[in-house]
Amino acid sequence: METVVWSETRKVIISPDHSFVIIGERINPSGRKRLASEMAAGNYERVKQDAIAQVQAGAHILDVNAGLGVANPHEVEPRVLAEAIQAVQEVVDVPICIDSSVVPALKAGLEVAKGKPIVNSVTGEEERLEAVLPMVAEHRAAVIAICNDERGILYDPKERFLVAKKIVERAEAYGIPREDVLVDPLVLPAGAVPAAGRQVFEILRMVREELGCNTVCGASNISFGLPGRPTVNAIFLAMAIASGLTSAITNPLEPQIRLAILAADMLLGHDENCTRWISAMRQQEAPQAREERRRRRLERRQRRSAEL
Repeated sequence: METVVWSETRKVIISPDHSFVIIGERINPSGRKRLASEMAAGNYERVKQDAIAQVQAGAHILDVNAGLGVANPHEVEPRVLAEAIQAVQEVVDVPICIDSSVVPALKAGLEVAKGKPIVNSVTGEEERLEAVLPMVAEHRAAVIAICNDERGILYDPKERFLVAKKIVERAEAYGIPREDVLVDPLVLPAGAVPAAGRQVFEILRMVREELGCNTVCGASNISFGLPGRPTVNAIFLAMAIASGLTSAITNPLEPQIRLAILAADMLLGHDENCTRWISAMRQQEAPQAREERRRRRLERRQRRSAEL
């Protein structure tokens, strides 16, 4: 099953038969006070810089979030999210993932996003289903289905899977094809929830085998509050990909994450002749080789000076 999204000129396919899809997470003001204040003031230069950097680092899709933490998000966030999406589309040509918990902001984002975007997100809550799914159907977008509902966070993987199944079936009732629903198993912090990773891997396998949907997750949640976060995130992603994960909202600027994804793609047969892996290794080794040559030249000069 293929989930296909596109910008004006670029198409991205999310599928277990294609390379893993990276959705860049950096355009998000949560925890970034300077970015939040700039976006609130209508300054999107940093947003543009983040967009360019992520695409250059390998992001196939960009998640755009405008959660500023203000007291009146329903008034502010629709404008800011729409303007941020437009700013991103001025400098890069990749599909957009419209990220908000505010329904009017999702609507505003859908009105300006070019091509076929992803809506992030819908949950199993009745109110949310009824508010989000008609918009997704109207704009023929794809949507992320997060495995929680009115009960809050569910710790039993089977319960979370049932929420995913409910959302997929409800989406189909609104005319949204199953291939346009990306299931998010809901990644919880491993430091707070025992076996959080194992829960995700189990849900991913159930979704792949019983629903056939493609999947996505916010990968960095797994390491929240832990030291060595890039290492934890990279290993988690490799294990999740082996369990069936087909895309992730993550940081493409983190070298360990990029290499883990490239290695997983290679091992799953999505990198013909290991071309991308070999190219990445050469690029990584080039600065080290230059430094080694510089060190050797310096040593030779020092030896000649000592001989004189």
